[in-house]
Amino acid sequence: MLQTIEVEIDAQGQVHPVGLNKPLPPGRALLTLLTPPANEEALLSESALAEDWLKPEEDVAWAYLQPVR
Repeated sequence: MLQTIEVEIDAQGQVHPVGLNKPLPPGRALLTLLTPPANEEALLSESALAEDWLKPEEDVAWAYLQPVR
């Protein structure tokens, strides 16, 4: 039987069940982390933004910030 439970992971990586009144049974389990990496949003939006970043108009718009040659 598959069962889903909520757990907390402490700083040492130990898994602690939340609201479970008995210890976890020995065995194997799959763990899904719900906290995304800090840069996940940036990575997901990069390809969409790149379409605009690579336009020649963008180079012109930002040219004043480039060092003088």
